[in-house]
Amino acid sequence: MTVIHLPGSKSVTARALFLAAAADGTTTLLRPLCSDDTEGFAEGLIRLGYGVRREPDRWYVEGRPSGPAADAEVHCRDGATTARFLPALAAAAAGGTYRFDASEQMRRRPLAPLTEALRSLGVDLRHEGAHGHHPLTVRASGVRGGELTLDAGESSQYLTALLMLGPLTAEGLRIEVTDLVSAPYVGITLAMMRSFGAEVHREGDTFTVPAPGSRPGGARGGSGGYRATTYAIEPDASTASYFFAAAALTGREVTVPGLGTGALQGDLRFTEVLRRMGAEVTMTAQSTTVRSRGPLSGLTVTMRDISDTMPTLAAIAPFATSPVRIEDVANTRVKECDRLEACAENLRNMGITVHTGPDWIEIHPGTPRPTEIVTHGDHRIVMAFAVAGLRTPGISYDDPGCVRKTFPGFHEEFAAFAAGAAAR
Repeated sequence: MTVIHLPGSKSVTARALFLAAAADGTTTLLRPLCSDDTEGFAEGLIRLGYGVRREPDRWYVEGRPSGPAADAEVHCRDGATTARFLPALAAAAAGGTYRFDASEQMRRRPLAPLTEALRSLGVDLRHEGAHGHHPLTVRASGVRGGELTLDAGESSQYLTALLMLGPLTAEGLRIEVTDLVSAPYVGITLAMMRSFGAEVHREGDTFTVPAPGSRPGGARGGSGGYRATTYAIEPDASTASYFFAAAALTGREVTVPGLGTGALQGDLRFTEVLRRMGAEVTMTAQSTTVRSRGPLSGLTVTMRDISDTMPTLAAIAPFATSPVRIEDVANTRVKECDRLEACAENLRNMGITVHTGPDWIEIHPGTPRPTEIVTHGDHRIVMAFAVAGLRTPGISYDDPGCVRKTFPGFHEEFAAFAAGAAAR
């Protein structure tokens, strides 16, 4: 059995940084992810005037319930969480002008549903170039709150940004969601807000964030907004998918500690996809183990809620005994790249028959040939096709270093795993 100790979750780290910055007191984050995305988020907080001190296995964040310091410029790099969460945080400041920009890759990714929602709440926000994209400027004067309708069909991060903003508004928020993708990520947000002292009430597709200091029934005198805490970051479940898939593909057994029955991240449900394909999955409160039980079978699966693991499944699909059809993943077209087409392009370059539609991809069994993977600068394309490389020696990448976005040590860790597989 191989035990893989993975870095912390990017999604959890980003949310924890926002919540810690908004909290009253100094928060300690245990085992945060150290990668380009999370470092960029931390640097953004520092630019906004928050105190952030980083040690190898823990970060300390000095909260400022009053909001960011006056006036700042923030470069969000490639980080979608940075680019979407920090403007919402800045909007809550009593006063100040905050300019946000990002990499060319991030500039292409959409923001409009979030920025239009902020405007509907009275936030003075201006896009400098293309509507609904970075760069943008926020002229903050606090956020009163109120009611809004949100389409979160492109990204659940829009809803998360607004939910986390809720306790920083004067009157609270009521958000009616007309469409929602990657719903488990919203579950992460709600659980983490509770850990920092804030509650969100949900009835169907309506989310209500009470005003700071309010009690049920509208009475005043509650505890206020966020409270500082010590928060442990669990391992990244999306990253774990590559090692779980590798075990299912190669006859290995892989255990990931720290991801068990109580894990926050919905992407751990990727193991259920592997189970349906024939792998054996064992989950305890402390860990998850995947082992191979022979050849993988094909399937049709809806991955709307775990779409970050779509490339992982696509990369191992040719080795299944029948076609693999992945449905309801239109939102993967507006990630770091059009992931659906990137997977199809690379699989076709490997000699695999692939069919695609607006929100689906169907991959037929075959014997992949080695090729150079066209990554489009997307970390998940590299890491997914590394799994295919376990059965197709000779695969290379046009930008292997883009894994620094979420897992700078991925190639070394995966090479060690591959060496163990070859030794069997």
